[in-house]
Order: sequence, then structure tokens, then C-alpha cells
Amino acid sequence: MANETVVSTLVDIALRRIREDILRGVHVAGSKLRVEDLRNKYDIGASPLREALSRLVSYGLVTSEGQKGFRVASISEKDIRDITSTRKLLEHAALKESLKNGDLIWEKDLIKAYENLDRQHYELSKNYGETVDTWEEANDQFHDALVSRCKSEWILNFRKIIYDQATRYRRSLILNHQEERRAHDDHSQMLEAALSYDIERSCKLVDKHADAQLANTL
Repeated sequence: MANETVVSTLVDIALRRIREDILRGVHVAGSKLRVEDLRNKYDIGASPLREALSRLVSYGLVTSEGQKGFRVASISEKDIRDITSTRKLLEHAALKESLKNGDLIWEKDLIKAYENLDRQHYELSKNYGETVDTWEEANDQFHDALVSRCKSEWILNFRKIIYDQATRYRRSLILNHQEERRAHDDHSQMLEAALSYDIERSCKLVDKHADAQLANTL
């Protein structure tokens, strides 16, 4: 039993680290994920790595080539458009329920998440992308806070999968200062609409935010 727990923990660690490196662009779209290379990079055994890669296939971040191994999932214009459309549908569903269930504690958590993101936006604008990982984390926390009162685990799970997909192509835009400022303006408007419990405006702002990222990616 103890050995199974260790293996499970190693799988979770491998999954988290590979996922993060895919989202950060360390493993680029379409690149080969050789188990031997990953063993050397992460100092984790082959079996946990293969299990982690298999799970990432179900998340759409990795593709399996049968006996040929694994690759980082490619991104195409068709995929990006599909990702954006699906993202908007899931964000709408999560936002609607979250705003219906919002309360004072949720409002305080949302404001706190925005204030942290605001600080990271300032740091990012000063250092030309050196704190991009910290900005990404703050950005995720703000968007998660917006939908944190959604009660549907299925909606939130699917939302997380599609959000990761969107992150893959959003990251390159963060280093574009014009895009960075536009995104920050969007976040400010999202906060205002959410605190007003304005579901219709919140959903429209989600669409605007996602569509702007899509337009800058194509």
C-alpha cells in the first residue's frame, strides 16, 4: 500500500511538472516527449512518467502515438477557434452560477485576487516579462475566483481543461505590452461587473476577453 502511495505521488508530481512546462512553452507544441529525456529532466522513473503522460492525453495537452510514444499536442487555427468557443460556453455557465451564489466572503476573495493581479501587472510592465510566471499564477487565481461559487464540479473540471488549452497560446501575448494593458483593462471591467452581480455584462466581457486573445493569436 505504501509503495502504491509513493508511485501515485510521483505520478502527480510528474503530471504537474510536465503540465506546467507545456503551458510555459518549455515543451513546444508538436515536440516529442521522450521518456528517457523526461527522466533526466525531472528525476522521476519511467513508469510514473508514462502514467502522467497518459493522463495528460485525456486533458488534451499530449497526444499518444501508440508504440512511437508521446508528443505535445499541436495547435492549429481550427483548434484555437474551437478552444475559444468552448471556453466561452463553459465560462458563461460557471459565471452565471457563481454570481447567483456570490456573497460578501466571495466579494472579498475576488477583490483580493484582483489586487494581487494588479500588483503583478505593475511588476510585469516594469521588468519586460521577467515575472511572467508570477503574473500567470495571479491571472489564474483571479479567473478562478470569479467562478469559485459555481457548485458544479463537472463544469469546473471541464473549464479547467479548456482554460489550460487557452493558456498555451495566451502566454506569448503577455510579453506584448499593448496586449498586457488591454487584458488588464478587461480584468478591471470584469471585477466591476461581477461585484455588481451583472450576469449579462459579465458574460459579454468574457466573450470580449477571449475574442481579443484569439484575434491577437491568429
